[in-house]
Amino acid sequence: MEMPEITPDLLLKAYSIGVFPMAEDHDDPEIFWVDPRMRGILPLDRFHVPRRLRRTVRSSIYKVTVNADFNAVIEGCAKTVNDRPQTWINTKIIDLFTSLHYMGYAHSLECWRNGELAGGLYGVILGGVFFGESMFSRQRDASKVALVHLIYRMHAGNFAFVDTQFITKHLSQFGAIEIPRQEYIDMLKKGLKLPSNFKAPISKQIIESVLQN
Repeated sequence: MEMPEITPDLLLKAYSIGVFPMAEDHDDPEIFWVDPRMRGILPLDRFHVPRRLRRTVRSSIYKVTVNADFNAVIEGCAKTVNDRPQTWINTKIIDLFTSLHYMGYAHSLECWRNGELAGGLYGVILGGVFFGESMFSRQRDASKVALVHLIYRMHAGNFAFVDTQFITKHLSQFGAIEIPRQEYIDMLKKGLKLPSNFKAPISKQIIESVLQN
């Protein structure tokens, strides 16, 4: 049976039931659906900022923006580099998520240094859930700084959790955990009902609370 064409609307429906797309690698033209038995999430109350990163964030060496250059961020995430010889982001995924960005569902955070894009991350928002897709760094800790700023926004905007899809050592240091599929689906259903605001103002109290964890 031929797989139906994946459209931005179908992609949103997939996220709402806990399924997400991937490609085998950057050069593979096909996309497949993923519904892992164990799901990675980042609960906001478990988020932890390592001490050295805390100093970097407080130093403000990076200027952090939101949706300033979504295209550059997703292209940066898709690019193969020495420590990441393969990525799962192909041209079709770039096109789909760029469409979601213009529809107001996909968002990026950028870290800039001396006017150059040093790193960032992007993901999709439905209700009170941020579905984190990918992140990249060209300079030390740039993507990590973007993640800290994302968590500021999650707290300020009444979000439930960040969906990380899978767990890596990189994410575990921030408090990410794995939960069974059904537990994830139950959390997702509740999270989708939350009224959230990605653009809500971030107070100094929220910043300090996040950095002190």
